[in-house]
Amino acid sequence: MSYKLLQTPIEYLKGIGPSRGELLRKELNIHRYGDLMNLFPNRYIDRTRYYKINELQNSTAEVQIIGKIIHIKTVEFGKNQKRLVASFTDETGQIELTWFQGVKWIRESLKLNEVYVIFGKTTNYGGQYSMAHPEMELLEEHKASLRSAMQPVYPSTEKLTQRGVTNKVINKAMQHLFLEIKGQFIETLPIYLMEQLKLIPKNEAMFNIHFPKSQELLAKAQFRLKFEELFFIQLQLITKNLIRKHKIKGHPFDKVGDNFTDFYNNHLPFELTNAQKRVIKEIRNDMGSNAQMNRLLQGDVGSGKTIVALMCMLLAKDNGFQSCLMAPTEILANQHFIGLSELAKDLNISIKLLTGSTKTSERKIIHEALENGTLDILIGTHALLEDKVKFQNLGLAVIDEQHRFGVEQRSKLWKKNAIPPHVLVMTATPIPRTLAMSLYGDLDISVIDELPPGRKAIQTVHRFDSNRLKVWKFLKDEIAKGRQIYIVYPLINESATQDYKDLMDGYESISRDFPLPQYSISIVHGQMKPAEKEAEMQRFVAGKTNIMVATTVIEVGVNVPNASVMVIESTERFGLSQLHQLRGRVGRGAEQSYCILMTGFKLGNDSKTRIETMCKTNDGFEIAEVDLKLRGPGDIMGKQQSGVLNLQIADLVKDRDILMLAREHALKLLKDDAAMTKPEHQKMREIFIEMSAKKNIWNYIS
Repeated sequence: MSYKLLQTPIEYLKGIGPSRGELLRKELNIHRYGDLMNLFPNRYIDRTRYYKINELQNSTAEVQIIGKIIHIKTVEFGKNQKRLVASFTDETGQIELTWFQGVKWIRESLKLNEVYVIFGKTTNYGGQYSMAHPEMELLEEHKASLRSAMQPVYPSTEKLTQRGVTNKVINKAMQHLFLEIKGQFIETLPIYLMEQLKLIPKNEAMFNIHFPKSQELLAKAQFRLKFEELFFIQLQLITKNLIRKHKIKGHPFDKVGDNFTDFYNNHLPFELTNAQKRVIKEIRNDMGSNAQMNRLLQGDVGSGKTIVALMCMLLAKDNGFQSCLMAPTEILANQHFIGLSELAKDLNISIKLLTGSTKTSERKIIHEALENGTLDILIGTHALLEDKVKFQNLGLAVIDEQHRFGVEQRSKLWKKNAIPPHVLVMTATPIPRTLAMSLYGDLDISVIDELPPGRKAIQTVHRFDSNRLKVWKFLKDEIAKGRQIYIVYPLINESATQDYKDLMDGYESISRDFPLPQYSISIVHGQMKPAEKEAEMQRFVAGKTNIMVATTVIEVGVNVPNASVMVIESTERFGLSQLHQLRGRVGRGAEQSYCILMTGFKLGNDSKTRIETMCKTNDGFEIAEVDLKLRGPGDIMGKQQSGVLNLQIADLVKDRDILMLAREHALKLLKDDAAMTKPEHQKMREIFIEMSAKKNIWNYIS
């Protein structure tokens, strides 16, 4: 099929025209023939059965009936309102058809005593069946149409339906489009791959996705098109990774020297887990090659990512390079500084901290030490990105919680050296494997999937608000043991629209139940000035207060080994990954820690699932998978990230196996023919090049 035809503006298609074309542009982002072609149905209605009127049941199922209209009348009701009522009969009985909108236009279009096929939901009132706003087609047209027994239902919006662009209109437009195209779809996949995976041809797949002849052919069409979509995305991501490794040279860290071996043999505070050892090996292999490393290190809260980062920095030092670690907040940067300084205290290594709060005199010393090479490791916030911060030879940049930094900010770190430094991105936000493969497929991924020995799993329980007195008693017992408590609220102030606990009200009642001087309370929320927030956090960190009342601002950051209980108010208000992050604030010491999920009695199904999941498991990856099923990829990754995928037919949750298969075959193909120059890959290469320049792959693989 000519690529030109797919580029035809949508208003030129029979049955669309300028006003409908404008609506389709605004509502469904359909600009050209190709966009409509790739509007895939949400679901299908089985229209293989025709009912007789005397067979109708009082159910919500949609039915189709063959019969004639024998009488039409307009009935007035309410103030200046009219409805159209038609008597529809077959040889077994009679039902009423009613219309409340478009009365004049519909009345003019109806034909008496002609045979129609009607379709819709029936209702039974006083023994009489009626059908409101039925889909109607003359029997002759019905027989002649391309429509199959499995009728597609397309994505729509309220505005489209209100303005008469119904599913029937889209269906008709799709038929006209197929008649114009005459089934000439270009085959996008190599023949050997189609034979291997028993995929149906492109022509057959496109026809059966819109007009399926049977359930079996529909399933084959869906599999073929889902595989194709995911396969091309994986080709893109893997190629990007290969090009980067090939083009962007890195500093080869070919030496494992004294700093690394001395620390590993004599100063490790505990035995590394097998997962940590595996990850260090993966990173060493990357940094030992001539290519620049770009690796994502995933590990749950407390899995020991910091020690891995330090050992990578020691490798850099052994090879004559400096390192930096960038964190999103001063609290987190401070924590890393204290943690790394403690770990490296017996080594001959220089570590400094640079944040917005660093004094000018101290900054001057840091800048000089960086430039003359006497400073080995610099830890900081966005302050690291300032132009004044110049390294003598930056070899490794570690970025913590990367989703909090923009791409431009990260690229500034690259420019701190003529040859870009190796980049290690760390996150404690578990990303489901399917999502990681689709979004970060161009990064290499390492996972620390076990906790250090001696850590006790956090006990998580669900309590209703009616159990509050027992919960408060438990908190007092824990404080009596010398422990500290977090209490987290979803809102700062009371909301008129949402019935959730709020921090200000909570703070007042907690102050009454935990009075001075026996107890003291810190309060932290997003409307406080940074300096006030910092001071309150530090009081809690130093153990001067027993209870920290906060909103989710403490989600990432505070490390207080003495805090053993996390109480989350109105748990139903939080997402799963957020609950998991909050829970990770406790369980950092050797003592048993607890997470108490407080809710009211009214809980939706999703809330119940979230709470059950939290009580059942501490595994961040298991939690992330459930979260993906509940919320879908867009919500988890945020707008910026989900736009990367823009999937038309595949679903990352349901089609996980197809994604794995697509990635496996994309890797195999690129290993064998990275440039896609073999004759059998010619067509695929052309499409791939065009597609790489555009956002939506479906404009090219149709």
